[in-house]
Amino acid sequence: MALRIGVDSGGTFTDICLVDDQIGRIKIWKVPSTPHDPSEGIADALAQGLAQVGGDAADVGYFGHGTTVGTNALIQHRGATTGLVTTDGFRDLLEIGRQKRPDLYDMNVEKPEPLVPRDRRLGVGERMLHDGRVEMPLDEPAIREAARAFRAAGVQAVAICFLYGFAFSAHEARARQIFEEEFPEAFVSTSHSVSPEFREYERMSSTVVNAYLGPVMRSYIERLEGRLSGFGIQAVPHITQSNGGVLGLRAAADFPVRTVLSGPSTGVVAAQAIGRLAGVNNLITFDMGGTSTDTALITDGICRLTNEASVEGYPIKAPMLDIHTVGAGGGSIAFVDSGGLLKVGPRSAGADPGPVCYGRGNREPTVTDANVVLGTLNPKHLLAGRMPIERALAEQAIGDVAAQLGMNPMETAQGILSVVIASMAKAIRVISVQRGHDPRDYTLMAFGGAGPLHAAQLARELEIGRVLIPLTPGALCATGLLHTDLRADFAVTNLLQLASDNVAAAAATLGDLEGRATNWFDREEIAPEARVIRRSVDMRYRGQNHEIPVSIVDGPFDEAALATLAAQFAEAHERAYGFTADGAIELVTFRLEAVGQVAKVETPAEANAGEDAAGALIGTRRMWSDAANDFIDCPLYERDRLRPGNSFAGPAIVEQMDTTTVVPAGARVHIDSFRNLIMDVA
Repeated sequence: MALRIGVDSGGTFTDICLVDDQIGRIKIWKVPSTPHDPSEGIADALAQGLAQVGGDAADVGYFGHGTTVGTNALIQHRGATTGLVTTDGFRDLLEIGRQKRPDLYDMNVEKPEPLVPRDRRLGVGERMLHDGRVEMPLDEPAIREAARAFRAAGVQAVAICFLYGFAFSAHEARARQIFEEEFPEAFVSTSHSVSPEFREYERMSSTVVNAYLGPVMRSYIERLEGRLSGFGIQAVPHITQSNGGVLGLRAAADFPVRTVLSGPSTGVVAAQAIGRLAGVNNLITFDMGGTSTDTALITDGICRLTNEASVEGYPIKAPMLDIHTVGAGGGSIAFVDSGGLLKVGPRSAGADPGPVCYGRGNREPTVTDANVVLGTLNPKHLLAGRMPIERALAEQAIGDVAAQLGMNPMETAQGILSVVIASMAKAIRVISVQRGHDPRDYTLMAFGGAGPLHAAQLARELEIGRVLIPLTPGALCATGLLHTDLRADFAVTNLLQLASDNVAAAAATLGDLEGRATNWFDREEIAPEARVIRRSVDMRYRGQNHEIPVSIVDGPFDEAALATLAAQFAEAHERAYGFTADGAIELVTFRLEAVGQVAKVETPAEANAGEDAAGALIGTRRMWSDAANDFIDCPLYERDRLRPGNSFAGPAIVEQMDTTTVVPAGARVHIDSFRNLIMDVA
């Protein structure tokens, strides 16, 4: 037995996917998460998952892991006590930012609190000019004094960010050396190693976030390594990055800012792979878990990669998949606000105590409780009988909210779903309509523990005609870990005019990036035939303040490559802004993506078994019908028994261990050759 394992640690459940490479068998499993120590939930998932396949730790040849540790620490402001050292006179840059209002017409909007308060932001004497000349040497005694002051103040992490540190790193590197001498126990981040790009505010913010999360992630990784080692796992563990690739645990500990979208990114990677197999290249992913919903747009089989994003209001310059997140999940709490209106989320019951129906002491109803009351979720148990459900408790909690609203309980339960659907539809419009894409031209791929439950209603809200639900939707992020490659991204800002005189300088910059990529390939022991390099450069017309990424053709960077870049930039600018200009063009930030390809899970097509789905019918369930204003007996199918070619019409419910799919009246389902559930809802 040769096992490849992917584990996704979410806010409510920890999912594991185990693949036996020798016989092609896939097994998924879910256990409740352990928010106090996520590594404990991972150990539980490993133990139970291996027991399901009759394997042991010695059989594990690959271990990939997606985590929300960094994300949750940032969202909940539970990071380390952090200090900032910067060029004298610039310590308030972290708070001033860009002086942009997040919402132009919202007079009550509040910017997030700085992760480093003013009394822990210290300016020191130093100044390098844009061409590398030293105008003011680094004040080393001031650095030593700052290190001692931070140590006395109980600081755990330090961010170092100097002007022009992205291009000339000598002062930052020397400051780091001094901190290691004076304050060796501190976690130290330098801007030239975290984000070697221009725009000092975003670079400073990224460096601060990395420092803020560093001790949290390092502590978590040490616990995880201990548990995996004690478990007997010999495979080198990897953690998912926000860009959809994976990196080693040590790199994740040093650069936690790269993992802020670790969890949801693997779901998008898996969605791309499944879409290619199914022949569906335009997808909107809908990943609804217990605490949040993540959405992404896949056009022509690819999810757009962005080099800068704002997470909880904090700018981060790091490559990441373009994923939009809202606080709407199965555990989102429903309540009546001060104006007497029904609201849902973003507060979540999480894994502990969880929804009211879990019977663990929560009294505030959630989206899951509404589904239990309506009969769309099994009113007796979840996880194929492993998690008992108490419907009476859910009914009581929904009834309490109904009394406040002056509505009956069934109207209230349906209202909770309508509110959360509206929130998720808004998130999808952000990534589609607001960017010029019509959702009706896409297929909605639903996954996550709660995605298939709400997919049909969401699709109708957005006028999307087709929904695709993969074979293991509730654990797709764990499955996606087995589709991911090792990946590292390298970037450097070197402002050059697009001209023949600068061909050599541009080629030298790319050569430096390629050298760094080669060192990374060697450290990761990636075979030469598995190495892939992709190059690009951010370009703009002189005078513009924002750039457009343009791919650089393979081969030497010469006059021909320069001409190709000019043509590609003109095309990209026309597509983005509707015009081109005759002005000078600038090369701004050079980027290189290094990929170490790994063996992927093969999913063979299966033979057509015919339309009759009666073999999967396991009974009926009483489900609330708005049209009938009463409960109706709804056919209940078992997902594992559905075969390619099977077809049936709604209303119906499809149950499986990791999720439940609701097929409304008027919708029709068929199973494709890869056992995806395809639902036409129009």
